Amino acid sequence: MLNRENIETLLHKGGNVIGADGDKIGSIGQLYADDDTGEPTWVTVKTGLFGTSQSFIPVEGARSQDHDLVVPYTKDHVKDAPRVDVDGHLTPEEEDRLYTHYDRGATTYSESQDNTRNDVDLQGDADLNAGTPTAGVTGGGDAGRERDYDGGRGVGQDTSGPNTDDAMTRSEERLNVGTEREATGRVRLRKYVTTENVTKTVPVQREEVRLEREPITDENRGAALSGPDISEEEHEVILHEERPVVEKEAVPVERVRLDKEVVQDDVTVSEEVRKEHIDADGLDGDRRTGHDKRL
Repeated sequence: MLNRENIETLLHKGGNVIGADGDKIGSIGQLYADDDTGEPTWVTVKTGLFGTSQSFIPVEGARSQDHDLVVPYTKDHVKDAPRVDVDGHLTPEEEDRLYTHYDRGATTYSESQDNTRNDVDLQGDADLNAGTPTAGVTGGGDAGRERDYDGGRGVGQDTSGPNTDDAMTRSEERLNVGTEREATGRVRLRKYVTTENVTKTVPVQREEVRLEREPITDENRGAALSGPDISEEEHEVILHEERPVVEKEAVPVERVRLDKEVVQDDVTVSEEVRKEHIDADGLDGDRRTGHDKRL
C-alpha cells in the first residue's frame, strides 16, 4: 500500500499519473492526508492547458511504477470527476461526491461530523484487531476535535467543516502563456516556360544597277573603237543583298532559391483568472482585509 513518503517521492521527481489503460492522465499535483492518521487519502492530477485544472483521485488501489503513479481508473473517468477546489481541505460533502464517483464506500454527512473518514475506519479496524489503538481516534468524535483545537493548531475553529489549522490559505490563478508551433502554409518553387515576341531592327544592304552614259572623248576613244564597227553583244551584272538571319541560344540569367526568416510579432492574450480574498470581520469594529501567501 502506498504511504505518504512514496507519493511525496513521486511528486518531487515530477511523476505522472497513468490510467488503467496505460494513457497518461497528467502530472501529480498535491497530496491530501487524513486529519487523524496523516495517511494519504487523495492525490490530485494536473490536467488541461499548462496543468491549470486538477482532479482528485483516491490513493486506495493506486501503485507506483518507476517515477509514475498508476491508478485503476481511465483518463475519461478521472476527468469526469466532480469539480472540487484545491483549497487545502476537503469537506465531508466533497469527499462523499468523490467517493460516489469512484464507486468507493462514502461516509454520510453525520458520520463525517465525527471527523472520522472512511479510510480511517479501515485503518483503525486493522490496528484495533492487532491490539494497538489507532493514533488520533478516540471513543467520541467531539473529544477528538476538542484535542485538535487545544493541541497547538491555533486559536479558534473551522466552522465550514472539520478543523484544519489556525489559518486560511489564499490562492489565486496565474495566467501562464506559452506558444506552440503549427504549420500555416506551404510555399513551392516552380519553373515554367512562357513565349513572348522580341522585335529588333537590323540594317541590311542590297545592290542596285545604275546606268551610266559617258561621251566619247580622247581618253576612251581607243576602248570604244576596239571592237567591230557594228555588232550585237550582251553584258550582265549580278546583284546581291543582305537578309536577316535569326538564331536563338539559351543563356543563364539568374539563380532563384527559397529561404526562410523569422519575423516576431506581439500578440496580446486576454483571459479571466480567479483570485481569492480573505476578509476579517469584527476587528475593532472595522472590516479589514488580509492577504496570505501560500507556502
